[in-house]
Amino acid sequence: MLEPIKARCLSDLPGIRHGFFTRAGGISEAPYDSLNCGPGSADASDRIAENRARVARHLGSETPDVVTLYQVHSPTAVAIDWPVSPLDRPKADAVITSAPGLAIGVLTADCAPVLLADPDAKVVAAAHAGWRGALAGVLEAAIGEMVRLGAQKARIRAAIGPSINQQAYEVGPEFEEQMVASCSNNRDFFSQKPSESRPRFDLAGYVERRLAEAGVGTIERQTLCTYENESNFFSYRRSQHRGEPDYGRQISAIVVA
Repeated sequence: MLEPIKARCLSDLPGIRHGFFTRAGGISEAPYDSLNCGPGSADASDRIAENRARVARHLGSETPDVVTLYQVHSPTAVAIDWPVSPLDRPKADAVITSAPGLAIGVLTADCAPVLLADPDAKVVAAAHAGWRGALAGVLEAAIGEMVRLGAQKARIRAAIGPSINQQAYEVGPEFEEQMVASCSNNRDFFSQKPSESRPRFDLAGYVERRLAEAGVGTIERQTLCTYENESNFFSYRRSQHRGEPDYGRQISAIVVA
């Protein structure tokens, strides 16, 4: 059974359906159990296809799959109004549409998924916000494409989905230096206890500020940590710490009904 997490700010919008899907409700086997939606993993392609089809059906999509991207941690956003094969995914990190019935989404395994909607213009977007993409401007690019399609910034509602939380996101000093060099206020998103050798980064907090500074009218942030909640989420960093050869990806998707 699919168990997507819903954002309050998007749930009450007529004609908009969304979900931050967990790893529950699919057919993949360990270590991808069970709703692995990432074609970039080594999971069986037919299982990935069925998992994605289940998500599309759950959202009432008129197509048998969710349109996702070949994510490269870029600031690139693309507007799409037709189904795209997983083999033809554009290299980008945000997807936007105003096409009714076309489910769009992003894949994550610690990075922050962001779903956005302007309920009046019936324009929606999904963004993959790792620190590189967020720093480079992927959120602003997504908002810009939404505005081009008729959205207004003040009407946009944005929901930040589950991602790695600060207590689990240990980074090196060079990472902190790069972030602070780009903007001194980014120091706000780092913490380090006297007993810790490395700082820890608040990715979701950083994404939230970028959205606010971009002029988004409503922002909601989920607090569950992908690293710490193994039963619910895949995590790239957790897989690396355990020396595992591969990992699954959860999907976050939205559709104009």
